[in-house]
Amino acid sequence: MSAASPFTSPSAQAWEGFWRAAPTGAGEVFWDADPALAVQLHLPLFEGHFDPGLPVVDLGCGNGTQTRHLAGRYARVVGIDLAGAAIGRARAEDVHGTADFRCLDATDRDAMRALHAELGDAHLYLRGVLHQCAPGDRARIVANIAVLLGTRGRVFAVEPAASAKDVLRSLAQSPAGPPAKLRAVLSHGISPGDMADTAVPGLLAAQGLRVVASGRLPLATTEYRPDGSRIEIPTNWLVAAAAGGSAGPVRRPGPGAGRLPSR
Repeated sequence: MSAASPFTSPSAQAWEGFWRAAPTGAGEVFWDADPALAVQLHLPLFEGHFDPGLPVVDLGCGNGTQTRHLAGRYARVVGIDLAGAAIGRARAEDVHGTADFRCLDATDRDAMRALHAELGDAHLYLRGVLHQCAPGDRARIVANIAVLLGTRGRVFAVEPAASAKDVLRSLAQSPAGPPAKLRAVLSHGISPGDMADTAVPGLLAAQGLRVVASGRLPLATTEYRPDGSRIEIPTNWLVAAAAGGSAGPVRRPGPGAGRLPSR
């Protein structure tokens, strides 16, 4: 991915630098929340739409925290990330070899076609990836997601809502400065993208994908405010499928789906 402005896609070098410098250990990265506060909350939103017989690709997997949890639910899970340092860490932390981790650029059409040729139709788990990308890269990634889905796969995407920008800006501009884990991200030139709430549905529609479920929920970070409350980012989530394929079982999430457990 290519860098453009401070509120667009960071370069591959920025991500490499970030993951090389990031401390190891659970919860040491701003967005690296325990699966109980992340993918485990997402599962009730998408598992009714995912054919359990298909593989799952965690696109932008980072150090693989959420990927490993997915691997406990699906027969084959592949985590892909642009940063080789992230993939190296993901492999090292996957002590039981539950998932397959690969360094791949999601904007690379040939690489994504080769992955589809290997896996067949697959589901995609996408957590906070597109907002970090330049607009042109967003379109390319979604086009490649459509390739990976084929006719049977589904994509679950969760991205910061437009209002998240105000939350993050207030943190960055606080008198004490940003929280340490957010400061570590910003110091590598990685900043949240400015993306309208309609952007992701529009990108999907442009690739012939239709939204079959959607909603809002908070994204838990690993940082806390001075009063001890966990910092949460507002997000939009959706499940989408190929317009020409079967919608599969579509169900409404239960009343507690996506709700963060109490501290």
